[in-house]
Amino acid sequence: MSDVLLEVSGLSRHFPAGDDQITVLNNVNLSIRRGEMIAIIGASGSGKSTLMNILGCLDTPSEGAYIVNGRDTSAMNPEQLAELRRDYFGFIFQRYHLLDDLTAIGNVEIPALYSAENKTSRQARAEQLLDRLGLADRMDHKPSQLSGGQQQRVSVARALINGGTVILADEPTGALDSHSGKEMMRLLRELHQQGHTIVLVTHDPKIAATADRVIEISDGEIVSDITCDASDDLTQDPVTVTSSSVKDNPSIEDENSPSKFPSKPFSASWFSVVEAFKMSLSAMGSHRLRTFLTMLGIIIGIASVVSVVAIGNGSQAQVLSRMASMGTNTIEIKPGSGLGDRRVGRVRTLTVNDAKALTHLPFVDSVTPTVRANVAVRYGSKAITAEVQGVGPDYFRVRGFNVAQGQLFNEQSVDALEQVAVIDHNTFNALFPDGDALGKVIFLGRLPVRIIAVTQAREMAFGNSDALNVWLPYSTVNSRIYSQNHVNEITVRVSDDESSIAAEQAIINLIKMRHGVQDFFTVNTDTVRENIEQTSSSMTMLISAIAFISLVVGGIGVMNIMLVSVTERTREIGIRMAVGARQADILRQFLIEAVLVCLCGGVLGIGLAYAVGLIISSTGSGLSMIYSTNSITAAFICSTLIGVLFGFLPARNAARLNPVDALSRG
Repeated sequence: MSDVLLEVSGLSRHFPAGDDQITVLNNVNLSIRRGEMIAIIGASGSGKSTLMNILGCLDTPSEGAYIVNGRDTSAMNPEQLAELRRDYFGFIFQRYHLLDDLTAIGNVEIPALYSAENKTSRQARAEQLLDRLGLADRMDHKPSQLSGGQQQRVSVARALINGGTVILADEPTGALDSHSGKEMMRLLRELHQQGHTIVLVTHDPKIAATADRVIEISDGEIVSDITCDASDDLTQDPVTVTSSSVKDNPSIEDENSPSKFPSKPFSASWFSVVEAFKMSLSAMGSHRLRTFLTMLGIIIGIASVVSVVAIGNGSQAQVLSRMASMGTNTIEIKPGSGLGDRRVGRVRTLTVNDAKALTHLPFVDSVTPTVRANVAVRYGSKAITAEVQGVGPDYFRVRGFNVAQGQLFNEQSVDALEQVAVIDHNTFNALFPDGDALGKVIFLGRLPVRIIAVTQAREMAFGNSDALNVWLPYSTVNSRIYSQNHVNEITVRVSDDESSIAAEQAIINLIKMRHGVQDFFTVNTDTVRENIEQTSSSMTMLISAIAFISLVVGGIGVMNIMLVSVTERTREIGIRMAVGARQADILRQFLIEAVLVCLCGGVLGIGLAYAVGLIISSTGSGLSMIYSTNSITAAFICSTLIGVLFGFLPARNAARLNPVDALSRG
């Protein structure tokens, strides 16, 4: 294996400047052997930092070749370059470049985290490194709580966590006082003595004199390359960082390895997802106000959708409940060929026996024949116009009436042709304002009947009914008023769990078989309920679509704020890439963060919808909200999709940032 570790040949780096370009490095040729400590010196703007960025794979040359242990980096893809930065290069920056939201130990762990190393192992090594560097009592402190020298030591520990075969130090003493600067240089010498290759960039000749080899750059070109004896004045009382504190340093490339930069296995990828999830939670927690404002649009959108669907379901249930009081899910059988048939009065084939035959059908809940009597209603000196009907004992169940006073008539009353009557609440108020009706006798034409019950007032589906009704046994009407055997209609109540359409067809078949001809028609009142359900569903869908628009607007808000967040966090992205984060790692973190923001917004939105329901119910307005599991599930799905769709662009922009540009802009 060649002793040359890093080699650049014919290397140039140009930067655009309007229509022209600036050449920062021009035809640089340089070889660095394993274990060397090299100082690159030059004035500000000479190109030394650009050269270090290229050596650390933070930047790429415009021309020429950069060879790492015999392999041309131009043949590596971004993922392989990230792995190279992560596993073999350690960066010590002038401005430290620590993440403000993490503690000292959290900052040190980052490269190992992107290596998919488990938390216990990486934390133990980070603690050991910080302890060796004299920061045992500062591990849980954030950068703002550390001095400049302590922050620089944290950056050294971060550079060593994955081994740090090559340590790249850019002006490592530039932001330190003289004492801290001397300690930093003693530390670098110690690392060099342990076998690390050190590349030191500085403008200070005294600092450069500590290296074994000094390379001077001027105007982008190497003007001198001198090997010298390191000065001893900065190496007294060194800070001991033994090899036991550093991860075993593998060679950058095994020449016999068939896969020099293998891709991560599935377990490591899953580990990265978990760690990205944790990092996203940490980032959200560190910027609570920004996170809340980001998810506010989602909260309002989800709350709107869930609330609208709940209000629609509640309103529909109320209407259907009121319709149930009218006797929904009923089928009326009438003589003739249909509504408006002039022959209806002459068709007298519907009989009580037809009604009795229908009671044997399995889907029938209850049946009543009905005979209408066109007679006046009188009580004392009072005369009213009321609808008088002869009905069966099950009529009140079929039509959904409840008793307020007294007791309804039964089959014995029908068989005995009893002259008894049940009146509704409106008739009761009209004839008996004093409140006493039971046992009183009223006249239906010339027929006296005794009142045995009063029904409760009920709210109809479309307002309160003001009709006056009197009911008595159908047999009494047929025998004592009209002397007839037929009935005007038969009403069947179908069981709630049965299909009214199938029941209607079965009823038609039975009556047609009994009559031998279809001299009747049916009216299925359940179609009214179905129409109301369809109308209610259509209105709910319409309003939900409007609410969904607010979700989309919220998603656009998430995208906009995430784009701003990418700009604000450019420095963080650059640091993560410098220590080995791949584009996929950055993309994953920002995408997960966007999804988490939307999911949390979805949860808070659903909670807000329930809170709205509690407020509405406490006001006593009568409006009920019935929450739908489907709408809540759909809300979560929408939250996730919005997070993915509108979070992808900011995440992709973050992943595509150039590491060196991100660091310089941060």
